Amino acid sequence: MNTVTRPGGRGKHSASPLLIAVFLVLTGVCAALHVWKVPPALPFMQRELGMDLVQSGFLLASVQMAGMLLGLGIGLISEKIGLRRCILTGLGILSLASLIGSLFEHSSLVLLGRMIEGCGFLMVVLPIPALIKRITDAARLSRVMGLWGCYMPAGAVLMLWAGAAWLAVGSWRTLWVVLGVLTAIFMVLTFLLVPPDSQTQTKRATQDVSAYHWSSLLRTTLSSGRVWLLALAFGVYAAQWAAVVGFMPTIYNQAEIAVGTAGLLTALIAAGNVVGNLGAGRCLHAGIPPHRLLQAGYLGMIACAVLAFGLTQSLVVQFVAILLFSIVGGLIPATLFFLSVTAAPSPETTSTSVGWVQQCSSLGQFVGPPVVASVVHALGGWQWAWVATVSFAVLGLIIAWRLSRLVLPNGR
Repeated sequence: MNTVTRPGGRGKHSASPLLIAVFLVLTGVCAALHVWKVPPALPFMQRELGMDLVQSGFLLASVQMAGMLLGLGIGLISEKIGLRRCILTGLGILSLASLIGSLFEHSSLVLLGRMIEGCGFLMVVLPIPALIKRITDAARLSRVMGLWGCYMPAGAVLMLWAGAAWLAVGSWRTLWVVLGVLTAIFMVLTFLLVPPDSQTQTKRATQDVSAYHWSSLLRTTLSSGRVWLLALAFGVYAAQWAAVVGFMPTIYNQAEIAVGTAGLLTALIAAGNVVGNLGAGRCLHAGIPPHRLLQAGYLGMIACAVLAFGLTQSLVVQFVAILLFSIVGGLIPATLFFLSVTAAPSPETTSTSVGWVQQCSSLGQFVGPPVVASVVHALGGWQWAWVATVSFAVLGLIIAWRLSRLVLPNGR
């Protein structure tokens, strides 16, 4: 297995490119823990901070505010300052924001802290796909990107399960402190294990990125219709998945299910998304067209949402339907991440393309929970949640149909 040569030929990096890629995925999981630490803590935060359902929806979505506004810009910055340096900075921001946020007493300060965490989160997860592409063989890229697509649901699984277990004996404030310390540890490990950009980028590529003006990178990225379609497809997927999974602990709490049990059930739902992501990586590697996977994902989410919320009052049937909702939905992010790094307008715009896709994903995650909460509040119950989620999925099907008319790379 290849190793990465140090500049000037003074030695080689001890870790293989594949192991570095796996560590980068784990780093993404660490960042995702901060996104998903609110759902299990939400009932406690509602009582302590005096928030209603709609305010809670904005708290769930507030970490995405930075992504909604800054995704493209941070993608651009990461290309200019270096991918590794951007990741290290993001981990530092996440760690400090989580530690300081544990001291806040007012809901508005908690919301502000979550927005700052969102900025750090972006600085971690936006450069990672481009860095994985640099160090991974083309033959393995589709499978590794399928693994990367698991970072968000894997973080959700760990936090919804372990976070709920912690909250049974501790508080949300101590949970914030633990995550801040864990992220600081990952920052140190990243500094030690991930090679500098000079080892992962050729001299020619470095010169090409330096030669590009920021305006040129932005123009090239935003003039690509393919990048826009990928970004919108991710946005409508993220809106429904974040809303459904994010509100499951609250739904179970209203059904008087124990906190630990609710956390375990929600974690299993999120784990289903990991299965879907890994399956998408295998399907792409087998040569299944990406647009087919997107269509299957959106259609499956429609059917499962209608069954879970509109056609049953059984918690058992609802759980199975939402688990399937998460599994088939997992086909979508892995496929879109793969397309984001392989269908970028140019190698120099990989990070900005991923940034724009992430920006629209963050917009979806920001809009989704409040929209679903508003529909539930206006129509009178969770049995109407499918109206919002199906609307998002139908938009996704339209986008997938448009993508089917373009020439897209396959995973072979």
